[in-house]
Amino acid sequence: MSAVNRISRPASHFLDRLGATGSLLCAIHCALLPLLIAALPSLGLASALGERFEEIFVVFASLVGGYSVLSGYRRHRLWQALALMLPGLLVLWVGVLYAPIHHAPWPHAVVMTLGGTLVGLAHLANLRLNAGHANCASCAH
Repeated sequence: MSAVNRISRPASHFLDRLGATGSLLCAIHCALLPLLIAALPSLGLASALGERFEEIFVVFASLVGGYSVLSGYRRHRLWQALALMLPGLLVLWVGVLYAPIHHAPWPHAVVMTLGGTLVGLAHLANLRLNAGHANCASCAH
């Protein structure tokens, strides 16, 4: 029995929902961050939205997204979710690791928002593709 068949469908749906929700929340966070930068010191929240948080979130998004979308691809053999996930993760990693973007507030916000949105959409696409193949004995079509 392959690793894909070992994960139950409810667990797979949970991972996609978790990934989609987290990615879309990340996209909202990244879009609003430039507007909140001036208020953070006065609110004492600067450390809660710092670099370490973004790095941890991108690692988490990569692990959950990679596992969920790859296992979905093995099940339904359709590339649409992967076509959103891979560029989304690449954009997130560039936003976190590439210093000229990472240290410029507006470009960083745009890049991270785009990456988070692509990853969230990949999870939603994977949910839809898995739902279309829920009753297949062997999804070779």
